[in-house]
Amino acid sequence: MTNYMKGKSIIVTGAGNGFGRLVSQKAAALGANVTCVDVNAAALEETLLSIEKTNGAAQSVTADVTSVKEMKAVAGKALESYGQIDVILNNAGIMPLALYSDHEKAIEKWHQCIDVNIKGIVNGIACVFDHMMSRGEGHVINMSSIFGNHPVAGSNVYGATKAAVIFLSESLRVEAIGKIKVTIIKPTGVLSTGLVGGIINPAAAVGIVGHNGASHGALMAGVMDGTADAAYQDPNSPKYLALDANYVADQIIYAMNQPKGVSLGDITIRATGDHYII
Repeated sequence: MTNYMKGKSIIVTGAGNGFGRLVSQKAAALGANVTCVDVNAAALEETLLSIEKTNGAAQSVTADVTSVKEMKAVAGKALESYGQIDVILNNAGIMPLALYSDHEKAIEKWHQCIDVNIKGIVNGIACVFDHMMSRGEGHVINMSSIFGNHPVAGSNVYGATKAAVIFLSESLRVEAIGKIKVTIIKPTGVLSTGLVGGIINPAAAVGIVGHNGASHGALMAGVMDGTADAAYQDPNSPKYLALDANYVADQIIYAMNQPKGVSLGDITIRATGDHYII
């Protein structure tokens, strides 16, 4: 495949771990100039060092995506260092799954989820919009989720934020048609990104697995502790249950690595054997 990544200036939020770190590494390996952004300075430094070890071009900017001022400073740094912004991956997000009955312990995290998952997307778009529109080209990639597909029990606030990402993305596509490409990424279950650590009540997953709930819990526990049948952990098996984060990162890179006139609008990445019903 032709390498369209070389020389591109790419901003990645949530680059301190998970998809953000992987995409930053993979983009730099293809010759992109990456501006890595995260609120966690120590994690961000680890990402930067990993890229520098392989002679990739990257810089780190510690910033909170909920602050439009800080995100505009990120864009300014990318422009100062690389002269342009070709792509922004709005990846930063949290997943405080909980039932409404958990509101006493969940409410603060829910409010934070709204701030990071919605305001973070709005601020990410705002900080690159004028530059991309004036250049007549650019690419915005927003991380949504299958949770944004349909409301189910337990999806409440997190699902609503991911549905909002879809709405924000499609609105941008229509407004910026012919100038800014827009891609929505919807991963399913991925265990290695750290998002699962934000779950407040595991029972909140009841809606997304529906009638598969009885089998899902035991199988997923087996995958996590390594006791499940090998087929459920093998990406070459149709029983493969939960994606490794690299497979999602590879599809994000694939969306980036297209000619200017080709836009991949909506990508859902599933493990063939996942138990999710939406």
